[in-house]
Amino acid sequence: MLCAYRAMQIERVVIFDGVCNFCSGAVDFIINRDPQAKFRFAPNQSNAGQILMERHQIQDLSDETLMLIEGDTYKLRTEAALAIAAELKWPWPLFTVFLLLPVTFRDYFYRVFARNRYRLFGKKNACMVPSADVRNRFLDDT
Repeated sequence: MLCAYRAMQIERVVIFDGVCNFCSGAVDFIINRDPQAKFRFAPNQSNAGQILMERHQIQDLSDETLMLIEGDTYKLRTEAALAIAAELKWPWPLFTVFLLLPVTFRDYFYRVFARNRYRLFGKKNACMVPSADVRNRFLDDT
């Protein structure tokens, strides 16, 4: 299966927590502001997500909640979120101004939020199921 993902020449894949209501909402937010379909998606609980995380030697994404794979490199936490924002429709690229802040400062607040996301927004029993019109944006586990 890993060979199939390599052959796809995936440029940008967002790995997210598929049972987190906030994270699933963030995926919908990205899709609605990415008309050129620059990003594809895979829940970290899926086979595709697990294979891609393993390829990049990421053992567990639960604390980070968000990973952006760009070719052979990846970004986590605020680096991932701001790299995604930079590619969305106006005005979201403005948020890249936060790159001026030290990553440890940004990620501190990100981690606090990530630890409380289930309590604040809830959690599903199973991964989100994308609608038919955006299903092609998600990596398939078959």
